[in-house]
Amino acid sequence: MKDRWFFPFIGHMGICTSTGIIRDFAGPYYVSEDNMAFGKPAKYWKLDPAQVYASGPNAWDTAVHDASEEYKHRMHSLCCDNCHSHVALALNLMRYNNSTNWNMVILCFFCMLYGKYVSIGAFVKTWLPFVLLLGVILTISLVLNLR
Repeated sequence: MKDRWFFPFIGHMGICTSTGIIRDFAGPYYVSEDNMAFGKPAKYWKLDPAQVYASGPNAWDTAVHDASEEYKHRMHSLCCDNCHSHVALALNLMRYNNSTNWNMVILCFFCMLYGKYVSIGAFVKTWLPFVLLLGVILTISLVLNLR
């Protein structure tokens, strides 16, 4: 998951193959391979391959591949069909945790709950711009209300 300035709790998202290659829906009709759209991940959520209920020895990689192939033919939509949707499709195809109800809202929530920052620097880089922006907005609001 990659950080965002305005909504750091959402971020950009990709999913790894079993060999650690990250696939992410990086833009219209484009799924990148091991080169995330906004740089290296700042946060990750380690999934358990034992939770894959799809059949076959390569079910994880097949699901990631099939989701990526599908998203190579889709237009990117910030609110409706985005990087989170791509990951959700992969999890639905593999029936991760015996579920086919994965979506971008659930993924965002689970990443907030179970995600870990790759370093303290990644945490600071994720949250500092947001906190500074919030501080500026609050300061301006207070100054305007004092008048």
